[in-house]
Amino acid sequence: MNVQVDNVNARSGNRLEILLFRLGGRQRFGINVLKMQEVIPCPALTQIPQSHHTVKGMAHLRDLTLPIIDLSQAIGNRRLPESKENLVIITEFNRRIQGFLVSTVDQIEISSWSDVLPPPLGTSSSSYLSGVIQKDGELIGILDVERVLEEVLGINRNLDAIKDMDGSRYLHEGQKVLIVDDSTVALKQISRTLDQINIPYLSAHDGKEALEMLTALAKQAETNILETIPMVISDIEMPEMDGYSMIKSIRNTPELSELYILVHTSLHGSINTELARENGANAILEKFVPEELALSVAQGLMELNKPD
Repeated sequence: MNVQVDNVNARSGNRLEILLFRLGGRQRFGINVLKMQEVIPCPALTQIPQSHHTVKGMAHLRDLTLPIIDLSQAIGNRRLPESKENLVIITEFNRRIQGFLVSTVDQIEISSWSDVLPPPLGTSSSSYLSGVIQKDGELIGILDVERVLEEVLGINRNLDAIKDMDGSRYLHEGQKVLIVDDSTVALKQISRTLDQINIPYLSAHDGKEALEMLTALAKQAETNILETIPMVISDIEMPEMDGYSMIKSIRNTPELSELYILVHTSLHGSINTELARENGANAILEKFVPEELALSVAQGLMELNKPD
């Protein structure tokens, strides 16, 4: 089995296409098609000493060498039994390519981000979900792959490149930026970077919450909302209201329309850049390099707060 993914079909705003798969049980999970490259039979693996216990080994595919992660074990379930039927989903997240070992691949489900609900509490894997979709009485879990990758492969925590940078000089008194991301891992990454460069911030967990927060602040503001929140740093993939829809709503709301919007996403490729631009983003940045984020924030604030 070798499935190629045509990302062009997934390019429409609020449209969501997820590949459904199983991890040895009846529960189905999903990954955004835009983060996939292909699905292949599990290749031969080279064992790596002292690697994370969920890394099955390294695979050599064409000109790439990449880790293969037992996704069931990585989200706290039992490891997948050895089987010739196991498949590997090749994905690209946050500038890294890796494979996820799964037991079966089902189908591509077409939905919309407005149908994605926050994950329920109480199941062993719920903390690894960014949302759920209900289909025919079944809850399909959308995985928080950023958390999985942080725990298995680690993330770039080195802030040395920005240790002497002071972003507060690009802010007017009383201004804060708004971070919008459903991933607790991403929120932590961004907040650490902003703390390092002395940028105060507020946070929201999805586009709906962010829009409600901005609307409330705009009503309270004695002058322009920009004097309170000049910039929004937003992810794209979020339950209830995705980043594209939030940006479009901001641009269509007169009191919010001048906000500077920096899209900060793990989605890769020109399609996502085009969509973000079409919906009104000022800048697009792929996750996650602290120096690039700090420089993008500073550049946006300088552009917005430059003297007349």
